[in-house]
Order: sequence, then structure tokens, then C-alpha cells
Amino acid sequence: MNTNQVAHIAALVGEPARTAMLLALMDGRALTAQELAAAGQIKPAAASRHLAQMVEAGLLKVAQQGRHRYHRLASPEVARVLEGIMQLAAQSVPVPRRVVTGPRDSAMRLARTCYDHLAGGIAVAITEHLVEEGAVVIEGDAAQVTERAAAVLGQLGIAREATVGQGKRPHCRPCLDWGERKMHLAGSLGALLCTHCQQQGWLLRRPGTRALQLTPAGAVALRNWLGVKRWDAVVTAPQAR
Repeated sequence: MNTNQVAHIAALVGEPARTAMLLALMDGRALTAQELAAAGQIKPAAASRHLAQMVEAGLLKVAQQGRHRYHRLASPEVARVLEGIMQLAAQSVPVPRRVVTGPRDSAMRLARTCYDHLAGGIAVAITEHLVEEGAVVIEGDAAQVTERAAAVLGQLGIAREATVGQGKRPHCRPCLDWGERKMHLAGSLGALLCTHCQQQGWLLRRPGTRALQLTPAGAVALRNWLGVKRWDAVVTAPQAR
């Protein structure tokens, strides 16, 4: 084992500003350098230097989405190491300040269109449920629909034949959610989910905005499919974080 590398990683994690930035990413979201600078209470230029060091050391990954670069923990192993340190320092480590991200409008945060697919808290919850049920496997920037998808989506009223990818368009790919900073699904499957929710009258388009209105029927249907615990987490989440 390279003791110098161990010491280097420990030094990176142990610097207060870097520690704060790493803890801000512990909930699985991806954040910009500016947002992480606020979490570390340092200037953006200093944050960029710290982030570059952590990326080089394999603690963080960077993803480009549109004009922005988002940072997230590089792997579950990094999260487990941080959790262990937090447990050891539980009596002295303050709760990290939640970074405000995404739209402040509650309707936009809950459900909106992202091009032709569904985004927002509901979309992220749907994605997490599909992953948990083994219907979709997400690995880095790629996603794969499994044989379980037809059965799981069938419970939502989606026909088996509709779950099969067609044409040259990617059937399913992860897309980083602007507000939640977790993944929702894009591709033809993401578009299918968005269309289905609207056709069933669960989500309604609102004039002049990408926000979608959740109907009482939609709340019942999605709660029954996602499970009460996950659904309650979606609808009771702070809307301006």
C-alpha cells in the first residue's frame, strides 16, 4: 500500500473547506463549483482549485450538462469513507448546510417537462423506484432497461409493447435533474412516462410554463405505485432548498 497516497487522500478530506464541499454532496446530488464554494464558504476561484485536486485524486467526478459542470462523489466507496469519518466525529461535526439549487417555484420543483420527458421530484422518484425494482440499471452516464421493466411499468398501466425501444433514439438514458440534482430518465422511455402521465390526467400542462400540475387522481395513482414512504418524501420535501 502506498502510504503517501493514503496521506494525500486524508489531507484532501481533512481540509475544512473541502470537507464541507464533500459533505454537501453526501445526499447524492451533483452541484456546481459556485454552489460548492458557498457550501465551503470560500471564493469560487479557491473552490475550483480544491475541486480540481479532489477530481484528480478520484474523490469527485465532473459531468457536463449544457453550459454547466456538475460535481458529484466519484463512487459509493467515497461516500462510505465519508460516512465512517462522520460517525467517528458525530459529536463534533455540525450538520452541513443544505445548498439551494434549482427552481424556487414549488410546482416547477415537483413536476415539469425537460424537453419531451418528465423532470422534477416526481421524475426522480419514478427513476429511483424503477432502479429499486430492477427495471432499470444506471451505470455512470448510461442506463439499461431490463426484462423487469414490462412488469413494473405494467403496474402503472403502460402496455408491454410500449416499453420496447424503437428507432435510433436512445431507449433510456440518465439525465441530471436541475432541481433535485439526482437522475431522472430521458430517452424514449422518459418521453413515454411523461406522455403517459398526461394522457391519464395525472399531470396537466400549465399555459406559459414548463411546470406540470399534479391532479388528485395523479397523486393517488403515483402514491400507490411508488409506495407511501417514497411518495410522502416527494410531496413533503422543502421546495426552496
